[in-house]
Amino acid sequence: MTTVKLGTHKQCPATGLLGRLLAAAAGVMIAATPAVAAATNYPTKPIIINVPFSAGGTTDILARAIGQQLGQKWGVSVVVENKPGAGGNIGTAQVARSAPDGHTLVMGTIGTHAINPNLYKDMPYDAVKDFEPITRTAMVPNALIVQKDAPYSTVQELIEYGKANPGKLTFGSSGHGSTLHMSGETFKMMTGVDMVHVPYKGSSPAVADLLGGQISMIFDNLPSALPHVKAGSFKALGVTSAARAEQLPDVPTVSEAGVQGYEVMSWFGLWAPKGTPPEVVKKLNAAVVEIINDPDMQQTIRSQGAIPHPEAPEEFAAFIASETKKWGDVVRSANLTIQ
Repeated sequence: MTTVKLGTHKQCPATGLLGRLLAAAAGVMIAATPAVAAATNYPTKPIIINVPFSAGGTTDILARAIGQQLGQKWGVSVVVENKPGAGGNIGTAQVARSAPDGHTLVMGTIGTHAINPNLYKDMPYDAVKDFEPITRTAMVPNALIVQKDAPYSTVQELIEYGKANPGKLTFGSSGHGSTLHMSGETFKMMTGVDMVHVPYKGSSPAVADLLGGQISMIFDNLPSALPHVKAGSFKALGVTSAARAEQLPDVPTVSEAGVQGYEVMSWFGLWAPKGTPPEVVKKLNAAVVEIINDPDMQQTIRSQGAIPHPEAPEEFAAFIASETKKWGDVVRSANLTIQ
């Protein structure tokens, strides 16, 4: 009779390898399940798009246009909330602290995610570590606009007036670190004109003060400046892009008008809080890219003076990195800092 000692038999090598492979595969499936499940069920409640500037500006216009289409596409409520302050830092920081489930997003800008990290000494968020990039949404030139009865009608006349009256010119912006601010600082640096910066909580109040004569000019995003220019309320002296804007073909670029090499482009995009499941980010990216690529949305964005620019999260992240370096160089060159 043969006696078998329990627990002493050797496992077949092939069986052991197969077992380990099956266990590893099961582990991968288990690890992937939460993200996949999150994407399958997402969204489960209203989506909030935080706009860290006041209503009426380009960031707000884009957020509402895309949010409306996203809500219709998914059959959910998409709410746009304006949280202005500190050059966009206040509202952006709120999203950084939000639950990473894809239900709270921020329509950020070149200011909130490329300029401010270089400009502010103490930031309430890390523009890279605290966010998941979803997609860039649009590129926008700024327009140098002045009152319709201003004593200057060209960029050169403005420069001459500024040099003859140092410190008298004031330029408004949507806040410290915005491209409206940096457009003015770059203009000062390249022309030697002494101008005083007046920051606001968004471009709309700056435009209101320009209408009222409280400030001399504003480098406003073209989408929010365009209606006032076309209505004759303001004069557009130049656009900040390398080429003329198709919506204002008779208005020269600032570079054409005499400040050779001058170019500033605003850009806008969507971010989710860091830790948002990859599949949710992927689902958001696919939906928003599809919305932006729709011919009607393309026309809506272009009619506002913006250039549609959807892309993959990885492409957006690489672009942000390059822009952060570029504006860091400008900020240091102009010796700018905000406590």
